[in-house]
Amino acid sequence: MASLTTATDREDEGLTKAIPFYKDLHTKYVVQLGENTETYEYQASEHLRMSGVYWSLMAMELMNAGDLMKKEELAAWVVSTQQVDGGWGANRGHDTHLLYTTSAVQILAICGQLDKIDADKVASYVRSLQLEDGSFVGDKWMEVDTRFSYCALLTLAILKRLDRIDVKKATDFVSQCKNFDGGFGCVPGAESHAAQCFCCIAALSIGNALHHVDQDQLGWWLAERQCDSGGLNGRPEKQADVCYSWWVLSILEILGRSDWIDKEALKSFILRCQDEEGGGIGDHPGNMSDVFHTYFGIAGLCMLDFFDGKEHEFNQIHPTFALPEYVCKDLGLKAQFFQSVRYP
Repeated sequence: MASLTTATDREDEGLTKAIPFYKDLHTKYVVQLGENTETYEYQASEHLRMSGVYWSLMAMELMNAGDLMKKEELAAWVVSTQQVDGGWGANRGHDTHLLYTTSAVQILAICGQLDKIDADKVASYVRSLQLEDGSFVGDKWMEVDTRFSYCALLTLAILKRLDRIDVKKATDFVSQCKNFDGGFGCVPGAESHAAQCFCCIAALSIGNALHHVDQDQLGWWLAERQCDSGGLNGRPEKQADVCYSWWVLSILEILGRSDWIDKEALKSFILRCQDEEGGGIGDHPGNMSDVFHTYFGIAGLCMLDFFDGKEHEFNQIHPTFALPEYVCKDLGLKAQFFQSVRYP
């Protein structure tokens, strides 16, 4: 029988094999981000420090280099920045917000230091942010967004406190954000976006409510996010961006539809976004690296099984919890999937 492999497929596979993954450069790049505290970039990113630490720690964990991150010091810093209401801000002196509270709990989970905080106090803070319709606000300014629904469910799942909120109302609200194309937006009626789809599908995965999802319709919409470059975009008519390697692939894994995209082309796109001199990964080939895209680029390669059989050991990431698989297993975290023999 004739092979259905196209010339483009063969070119992508050959290019993927030709471009190495610069692990040593990437680990050095991430470590230096935390050491070079006098740089403009470090000072200018104070407003997202907590999430930045999470991105850095996850990038290193996936590369099996987490021990270089001084976990005891990171955990101590996180514990010391918790505020009286039970939540965390982006940094010391910043207002509490659900996004940074989630990052703080994820950091402590990775560091094995969840016992250093009062889980009930954190759960009370998260519960205070749920509205009557089941949605969540991010902070006292009352913005509603499905990102916050995911953060709330994720945080409480890690802390084993999901019973502190109305999970059914939470997932029912998320289901109301579904659009005619199968995708999800930040609120009911908002445009479908791949990152919002991740938040919604992962929230429904934690809440055992994937019956609200049209598996094939959403899978098709996500598959159409692949561009000619091989990369994935967040919505129609946008350029590909490395971060969507995570947002899209994670959902496809949950849906059991990860084979609906050209994986070799995506691997090639991510590898071309590496900085072969200074380390790190940017959003597009040739662009400057940053820790956000470095983490999600590595996460994408992990989910594409790029590192299988390679000489260096790498840790797999869980598509629902955005944590290393071994951490999820240690914590006994469970999530719903359409079909999976790989994830608990």
